Amino acid sequence: MKVNTQSINFNADRKLIDFIQKRMDKLDMFYDKVIKSDVYLKVENTSDKENKIFEARVSVPGDSFIVKKQCKTFEEGTDIAVASLERQLKKRKEKLRAHS
Repeated sequence: MKVNTQSINFNADRKLIDFIQKRMDKLDMFYDKVIKSDVYLKVENTSDKENKIFEARVSVPGDSFIVKKQCKTFEEGTDIAVASLERQLKKRKEKLRAHS
């Protein structure tokens, strides 16, 4: 799956981008009709420790899923968001299976 990663207000290193790509690729196991996914990484200028925002949009035929998580690290945000997307994709797959 093609994952388009954009980092806002900072430069993401290769290691982080590879980590995100690897995690997002796992979504293909749950729903094979994923067209593309866009990931936005943002750092808020606050004194709060949870200032990293991970936002992902996964496009599937006829729909798209958006998940936004705010955490201490992008890796943590990625894991939580992918788990959430996993549930949404499984739910959609079950719905489609029930209709056919």
